[in-house]
Amino acid sequence: MTNRIVVVGGGTGGTVVSNRLAEELASEIDDGDVEVSLVSDDTKHVYKPVFLYVPFGVAEPEDGVRDLRDLVDERVNIVTNRVRRVDTDEKRLYCQDGDEVLDYDTLVLATGAKLDPDAVPGFREGAHHFYSAEGAERLRDALAEFEGGRLVLSVVGTPHMCPAAPLEFTLIVDDWLRSRGLREDTDLVYTYPMERSHGKPEVAEWADPILAERGVRVETDFVVDAVDPDERVVSAKNGAEVDYDLLVGIPPHRGDELIIDSGLGDAGWVDVDQRTLRATAAEDVYAIGDTAALPIPKAGSAAHFQAFTVAERIASEVRGRTPTKRYDGKTVCFVETGLDEASFVSFDYETPATMRQPSKPIHWAKHAYNESYWLTARGML
Repeated sequence: MTNRIVVVGGGTGGTVVSNRLAEELASEIDDGDVEVSLVSDDTKHVYKPVFLYVPFGVAEPEDGVRDLRDLVDERVNIVTNRVRRVDTDEKRLYCQDGDEVLDYDTLVLATGAKLDPDAVPGFREGAHHFYSAEGAERLRDALAEFEGGRLVLSVVGTPHMCPAAPLEFTLIVDDWLRSRGLREDTDLVYTYPMERSHGKPEVAEWADPILAERGVRVETDFVVDAVDPDERVVSAKNGAEVDYDLLVGIPPHRGDELIIDSGLGDAGWVDVDQRTLRATAAEDVYAIGDTAALPIPKAGSAAHFQAFTVAERIASEVRGRTPTKRYDGKTVCFVETGLDEASFVSFDYETPATMRQPSKPIHWAKHAYNESYWLTARGML
């Protein structure tokens, strides 16, 4: 009987784990003993970190888009459909279009995080963001017309994708405004919903003096409650308010509804064992990347390392061996500190975050990685 492995989600985690499974189980697939399928509701694969650069004219949205079929091993079946529910008792997936049903023996959920701008009143009408192609292009147009005033970067809530991105945008826009002779005419404000400037205390300790040196006003414990697009005011649950001329917000995020509808996680994030990445509510189900409820940021590098772990564990199980591969929480991230310098952070479950001194070589290393990301998606890096 053929062992059916199904991966749901065509982002970084889903693409990498599919390719690693195809590599690990190549002989079993060729012999017809294993079948690997990737289910995605889009034929495109999007590398979202590119969107950070679009507002500054450094990149175009299409720079971060490839056909999924071009990135995925030919031994992987690609199913273009949206999974609406998982029956973990019957080990069956119910899809949106055509009432398609897929059976599985092992399931990997990599459904990612979804933007939910309507969760905050007025956000959609009053705030810009760079977390989608359309949002990044609108922000580019708004920045092109900006001639000074108060520019506010407001992190609405956590968790959110790429937790370094709000700091990156703030430091890049500071540099960008200086290059255009507009910094002296701009009051730059950064708000964060915790009692420090970043979720990781080590990152906050590193960022605080840089923000102060750049003249960025920081408002902590600022949990956004609403945006008033007419009065141009963003208000917090504690009663604080900040008026703005241009508001850049990190949109509220949520998990995929299929996770909730399938009883795998009340908030749309799958509860998993943080070392094995197995779902706690169902047998033979794994979750990786943004989908997994883990005590680490929702970062692409984490999804990448988790995908390698899960692929190796599944390959061992297919061969009747005891899986030994475990995920240690490893996460690495480049952090842009301006238009031509960057830092680098790394940490895991046991090791606190370590920040590197910003430099031009690290900045260019990040751009080199952005170009070579497609090798990562293919599971080659």
